[in-house]
Amino acid sequence: MKRNYFLAIISAFLLWLAWPPMSFTAPILLVALVPLLRAVENVIQSDLPRKGRKVFMLSGLTFLIWNTSCIYWVFNSLSAVLNVWVASLISIIPFGLAAVLMTLAFWLYYQLRRTSGRLLSFAGLISFWIAYEYLHQSWDLQFPWMNLGNGFAETTRLIQWYEFTGVYGGTLWILVANILAFELSDQDDSSAVGYKLKKRLTLGLLLWVAIPITASIMMYSRYTEAPNPANVVVVQPNVDPYDKWSKSPAAQVDELIRLSDSLGQPNTEYFVWPETAISQMTDEYRVHQDLNFVKIQSFLSKYRNGNVLSGIESFRLYEKAETPTAAYNESFGKYLDYYNAAINIENSSKVQFYHKSKLVPGVESLPFATALSFMKPVFAAFGGSSGGFGKQDKPSVFFSQSGMGVAPVICYESIWGSYVADYIREGAQFIAIITNDAWWGNTSGKDQHLAYARLRAIETRRWVARSANTGISAFINQRGDVIQASNWWVPTALKQDINLNSDLTFYVRYGDWIAWLGCVAAGGLIVLILLRRMSVSRK
Repeated sequence: MKRNYFLAIISAFLLWLAWPPMSFTAPILLVALVPLLRAVENVIQSDLPRKGRKVFMLSGLTFLIWNTSCIYWVFNSLSAVLNVWVASLISIIPFGLAAVLMTLAFWLYYQLRRTSGRLLSFAGLISFWIAYEYLHQSWDLQFPWMNLGNGFAETTRLIQWYEFTGVYGGTLWILVANILAFELSDQDDSSAVGYKLKKRLTLGLLLWVAIPITASIMMYSRYTEAPNPANVVVVQPNVDPYDKWSKSPAAQVDELIRLSDSLGQPNTEYFVWPETAISQMTDEYRVHQDLNFVKIQSFLSKYRNGNVLSGIESFRLYEKAETPTAAYNESFGKYLDYYNAAINIENSSKVQFYHKSKLVPGVESLPFATALSFMKPVFAAFGGSSGGFGKQDKPSVFFSQSGMGVAPVICYESIWGSYVADYIREGAQFIAIITNDAWWGNTSGKDQHLAYARLRAIETRRWVARSANTGISAFINQRGDVIQASNWWVPTALKQDINLNSDLTFYVRYGDWIAWLGCVAAGGLIVLILLRRMSVSRK
C-alpha cells in the first residue's frame, strides 16, 4: 500500500502544479489523475481486504492535499478575526468537504467496478464526478472553486469552446483524457491484440486532446468583437478591510470620487466601485436623503450619461417579517434585512439595487442553521448577523439611461458560470464584478478569483470590468484576455473603451447542460449499484 499512497500523493502534486495561478501548466490536468487511477486499480486487482475503504483513503489523501494546498488562503481570512483553533475548525469545511465529495465519486466508481465492466465504470466515474461538482454549486455549502474545468482559467486560448459547454466541458475533457491515458499505460503490447489496442488508445488520446485545442486556437485567432464602444472606469480605493468600518464613510466616498474623476472623460458611462465601497449602512427606502447619494449625484453632473455602480451595505425595514432572513430589531421597532448589495446611481432620481444572491456559507449565510450553529461567531466578525444577510433569488440587470445593460456580480458570485449567464439572458451587455479580495491577503486566492473571471468572459462573450478594493482590478475582453490589470494593494483607477455585446452564446442559452446529463447518468448508475448489491445479497 505504500506505493499506492505515493501514487496518490503524486496525483495531488500534479493537480496543484496545474492549478491557477500557475501559468502554462494547466495541460498537466489531462494526465494528473493517472497515478491515482493506477493506485485504485492496484487495490481493485489485489487480494487485500476492505478494498472500498482503501480506495476511499487513497482518493481522500489526494483530494485533501490538493484542496488544502490550493485554497489555504481561506484560513488567512478566518484567522485574522478568530482564534486560531476556531479558524482551523471552520477551515475544515472548505478544505475537507470538496475532498470528501471528490472521494465519494471514486468510491462509487469502485462500487460499480465490482459488478460492471471497465467501460461502464469509467462512464460512472465521469458521471459521479460531474454530479458532485453540480451538487457543490447548488446546496447550502456551495463552493465550486475547485471544479476541474476551472483549471484552465490561466490558459484561455485552449478553451475558447467554453462558450458552448461552460466549465463542465473542461471537466469532461480532463476526466476522459485521464481515463484514456490510464488505459494506455495499463495495456500490455506484447501480443498482437494488445499492440493494436494500444495504437487505438494512443490515437484516441491524441485526437481527444488535440481536436479541442486546435479548434480553440482557431476560434481565438478568428474571433473579432463587433464595434459597440462604451467608456468604463474601474476604481480600486485600497482600503484595509479590517479598518474599513472604523474610517469615515464620507471620506471613503470622497476618495472614490477623486480616483474616478482622475480618469473620467465626458463620454464615460460607468464608474465601477468595489464591493461595500459605500460602507455606511444605508436605508434603501430613504436613499435619496442619504448624504453619500447626494454627493455621488453631484459628482455625476459633469458626465451626461454617467453612472456609478458601487457595492453598498444596505438594509430594508418591514412592519412584518416579509422574508425568511428578516429579524425583529428593537432599535427600529420593525423587522430588518441587511444586504451585501450593489447600487446603480445616475443623473436622475432613478436608483437600482441588486442584493447578492450567492452568499458565502459561514460568513454571509448560515447553512443548515441548527447543525452548524457553532459558526455563528463568524458572522459578527465579518459584520453580519447570526441569521445571515438577506438576498434575492435571481440576478437582476442594471440599465443605464442610455439603455446599456450591465451585470452587477458581487465577489463570490463570479465563480458561477450559470448564474452569470442568467444576467446575460436578462439583457446584460457587459459584466461588472465588484469584490473585496483583501480578506485573503496577498495569496493565490486573489489571483485565482481574477483568473475565473476570464472564464465568464469566454462563456458569455462579454467584457468584464473588475473593481477590487485592494486588487486585482482589471479589464478582460470577450476572448478572456486580461487587457489591463492593477497592482496589488495600491489606490488606483483604470479606464478602458470596451465593446458591448447583445448576442447570446450556446452556453448562455442552454446553461450547464453537461452537468444535467451527468447528474441523470449518475442517478441511474447509483440505482444500478444498489440493485446489483441487493441481487448479490439475496444469493
